[in-house]
Amino acid sequence: MTDHDIRVLDDSQYRTAHTLFRGTLHHPPAPDDTWKLAQESYEEGRALGAFADGEMVGTVQSFPSHLAVPGGGVVQHGAVSRVGVRADWTRRGVLSALQRAQLRNMRSTGDVVATLRASETAIYGRYGYGVATRYRSLTIDRRRAAPRTRPVGRVRLVESEVGERIARELFDDLSPRRPGTISRWPAWWSLNFRRSTAEDNYRMAVRSASPGAPDDGYVVFKVVPRDYGSSDSKPTTLAVTDLWARTAEAWADLWLFVLGIDLVEKITAHGRPLDEPVPWLLGDRRACQVADEDDETWLRLLDVPAALAARTYRPAEPVVIGVRDTYLPDNAGSYRIAPDGVTRVDDAPELVLDVDVLASTYLGDVSFTTLAETRRLDVVDPAALERADALFAVPQAPWCGTYF
Repeated sequence: MTDHDIRVLDDSQYRTAHTLFRGTLHHPPAPDDTWKLAQESYEEGRALGAFADGEMVGTVQSFPSHLAVPGGGVVQHGAVSRVGVRADWTRRGVLSALQRAQLRNMRSTGDVVATLRASETAIYGRYGYGVATRYRSLTIDRRRAAPRTRPVGRVRLVESEVGERIARELFDDLSPRRPGTISRWPAWWSLNFRRSTAEDNYRMAVRSASPGAPDDGYVVFKVVPRDYGSSDSKPTTLAVTDLWARTAEAWADLWLFVLGIDLVEKITAHGRPLDEPVPWLLGDRRACQVADEDDETWLRLLDVPAALAARTYRPAEPVVIGVRDTYLPDNAGSYRIAPDGVTRVDDAPELVLDVDVLASTYLGDVSFTTLAETRRLDVVDPAALERADALFAVPQAPWCGTYF
């Protein structure tokens, strides 16, 4: 028997939950202006609290969204955030109870998958989340870059209000085309885009093929200038924070634009796709360094049959995989995966894996063979690995590109 209980929160409890979460990150309560923005992001039925002795001791929340999957489909998705347990209640089963309740809650509302960004990597695998996309952070020495070409279209700076409208329209159209991307809910734009572009030195540029043509890409960036009156030698740095483009030409023009901004010595870009070919734009490719590569999306399959049926598969002979799921046991069973679809079967599985491992393979970021070599799954028939790899293969690295 536990000494706490889990409840769905109402709007009178959201600020308490928000303060509790901030406290777990060692931040003070949000001031009134910040809270006003954060309050808009709480959705009815999607915030949970753990209570003990009449006090809230833990909380978790999700945002309503959609996830793009291989083949062009999208599935209903819960973006999990603001997970926290008060310091005097950790390691007493509170987080596990919150996770169990949240997984069931999201599935009951129709979410097929959930994703989160993990502050600590050791936590979420036990609840069925697996790393499904990764990203890179780039650092470019602009003085050495020497781009090989010049923009062929028109790139222009825009003010934040106009820019947000353009960005939202472009993002909503472009993001479902790449597996791993998620839709951005209205409060995301308020908290992450509008607030950021309102800060000093955040700028936005949009690209079109020619003056008067439709916009086909945008970039948001921030410049941190050096202090010329100081002995500190930190260079003027331009940070690319959001860049999306409809075509390869638009993508190249946006990068060439930021590479051409004067009085900038260093360019950084955090959270970019693994396969983004920025170095090939440069005369000196060594001017572009990968500063970091890290996990991005932690994916949880809430409804395994629906998730497997939502994506497409490449030509290959079928494979039967066995899935284990401790927290949502209805997902457990054998699934026959073929190019023409997925069927739940009673056949003996050829590969057996936990639901977090299946999540890591789902978008195509890692192969079954790699996971078998690292003993993350049980191989009943070794020949099944090649078939599974072929079925789940994707033409480009999955990527989300949205932090929440």
